[in-house]
Amino acid sequence: MKKENWPALSYQDAKGTYETIHLWTQIAGKVKLTQMPWINHSWHTTLFVSPRGLTTGDIPSENKHFQINFDFIDNELQIVTSQGESNSFDLKNMSVAGCYKNVIGCLKDFGIDVKINTTPNEMVDPIPLDKDEQHNEYDPEHASKWHTVLLNVDEVFNKFRAEFIGKSSPVHFFWGSFDLAVSRFSGKEAPKHPGGIPNLPDWVAQEAYSHEVSSSGFWPGNEMLPFAAFYNYIYPEPKKFNDSHIRPKNAYYFKDMGEFILPYKDVQQSADPSKMLLAFLHSTYNNAADLANWDRKVLEKQVVS
Repeated sequence: MKKENWPALSYQDAKGTYETIHLWTQIAGKVKLTQMPWINHSWHTTLFVSPRGLTTGDIPSENKHFQINFDFIDNELQIVTSQGESNSFDLKNMSVAGCYKNVIGCLKDFGIDVKINTTPNEMVDPIPLDKDEQHNEYDPEHASKWHTVLLNVDEVFNKFRAEFIGKSSPVHFFWGSFDLAVSRFSGKEAPKHPGGIPNLPDWVAQEAYSHEVSSSGFWPGNEMLPFAAFYNYIYPEPKKFNDSHIRPKNAYYFKDMGEFILPYKDVQQSADPSKMLLAFLHSTYNNAADLANWDRKVLEKQVVS
């Protein structure tokens, strides 16, 4: 059995690094958005965890394919193409505006002309990406620890995903909300979502929540929840969901967000972090699916004894 490495995370100490990386990933994600055909629930725009950081994966352009990588081991932003072209930029001391200039300029040098909406999504009163010199903090140690956690969570989330045979999202990284997430669907249509997410068109949220969904994910923290945590929610939320008895006992319902929360610290300090996280994923999903009357026999793998 392999020894697990779940490093401690501090939102307070790493906040500046997280905010900068968040905005860098919005640039890469928006580039991907301009090039990819629309896939339900915005799945075509997401990034993915890689052994060295985060990646867009393959992106087609008119005459070649390319990929944007955030390497948190060598601390580089890398752009590579199917024609052997490559360039990299040091992440240290790179502002958001500098990242925008590097990415768009490098792609242009490679013969790939991309124009993106420079307003960050899902943020209140954001600075345009091409003008943001304010966010330029990057601590390699904080980035490395966060990446290690992403690798661990990605592995557990994929095990959880494998148990479901209904419609399920990949395990993917949303650059708008800055979280790693996996979602399960009942197959039934959902009521129209009210929208109202800052700097996100209502139709995007409404398409994302067009069908009943139970989502789980991981954040490194934000202003509303200033610590790393796992979450689970269901849309639409059935009655008594917030009163569900969830495992482990450290988990709780956070009314302000309408989600169950499990602090990362509790997982990190447990004797078996992966086991505790899976218990949270199973417990929250099971309660949500039962309360919402999902056809679990059809949607889940049946264990053969």
